[in-house]
Amino acid sequence: MFKEYKKLNPELEKEINNNKNFQSEYRFKDEDAIRRDRTKDKRNFIRPNFERDIEKILYLPAYNRYSDKTQVFSLNNNDDITRRALHVQFVSRIARNIGRVLGLNLDLIESISLGHDLGHTPFGHAGESFLNELYHRNTGRYFNHNVHSVRVLDTIYNRNVTLQTLDGVLCHNGEFELEKYAPSFLSSFDEFDEKVESCYKDKGYIKRLIPSTLEGCVVRISDMIAYIGKDRQDAVVAGLINKDNNPFEDAEVEKHNALIINNLTVDIIENSYGKEYIKLSDDAYKTLKDEKKKNYDYIYQAEVIEADNKNIKPMFERMYNRLIIDLENKDETSFIYKHHIMHVLKNYYKKYKKDGYNYLIDETRDDIVVDYIASMTDDYFISLYKKMFPEDKINVKYKSYFQSDK
Repeated sequence: MFKEYKKLNPELEKEINNNKNFQSEYRFKDEDAIRRDRTKDKRNFIRPNFERDIEKILYLPAYNRYSDKTQVFSLNNNDDITRRALHVQFVSRIARNIGRVLGLNLDLIESISLGHDLGHTPFGHAGESFLNELYHRNTGRYFNHNVHSVRVLDTIYNRNVTLQTLDGVLCHNGEFELEKYAPSFLSSFDEFDEKVESCYKDKGYIKRLIPSTLEGCVVRISDMIAYIGKDRQDAVVAGLINKDNNPFEDAEVEKHNALIINNLTVDIIENSYGKEYIKLSDDAYKTLKDEKKKNYDYIYQAEVIEADNKNIKPMFERMYNRLIIDLENKDETSFIYKHHIMHVLKNYYKKYKKDGYNYLIDETRDDIVVDYIASMTDDYFISLYKKMFPEDKINVKYKSYFQSDK
């Protein structure tokens, strides 16, 4: 599947070329978008609904922090290692390419793509796992980055984002691949809120999430396409993979990303054009699962990555517990007040006050601490930890650009 570049079926390519302005009958229409507050953010010719969502996301502080949240290689001081800011652009680009050919709503695709990782923690999925463990221990509830992305948009910053964008963000989780993505029906925010709450209560519920739009389905598969090959390129840059240590069959790992993106894009288009679902061929689905497993075996669970994560984990626990105490003591000199709570109240309190909501009063201590830690970039987390616990000689060192130079 990923040995050589796959080309589109000539007959289908001809059909597509003859229908260059094709719009799928299954695309989600901008005028059908739903907002919580329908009196605000009304669409117009200049700013359609999902274009507004894109801009709402772009101007969030959480979007700005993408630039210093790494994907896999968190402790590498190397500007060529992928940050989430780049990852969400890759997802958007791949998903828009697929969506354009399939005649879908490109603005909805972009809004979901750009917002899908807003709730991600510092230190990637390892940080997500650490935060979930602490949150669950105290509350019995579960933390997942896709659910928290919805919370960032819909609760912390209260941006009145459309139901369709929020649902695509919630259901984007590319860790759970499917052979066929057929949208699930979603009619209201009440139904959506039940889905969100189920994710907090039921550990396995996120595995059963299906986007309600074809656009959301495209973003979900594009999330996987975007990271499998790129993470291999990053592994080469980070020195985890080299000519003396290359577990992949093809020696030219750097080329995997382009092959994966091209071949899966072609396969999806061939199996989904004009359909009411997004589908992979049997061969592509099997290959995608196999290639993702290789990444887990040889990259994500590599000994050096696990060692770095092992050093980070106790820092999460100590910081989490201290911030809980600071809230219990109402210590307004704490960084959680100065850098997080006051930021939310100062910039967004007026929006909340209208319906009687007060972030500091109405949210639990654990939720506020999770909001704060999840918002942090990798560098901020390390700097804050050193500031909070100067006596702790932490065993965390960033790998320098020059560490391998003689």
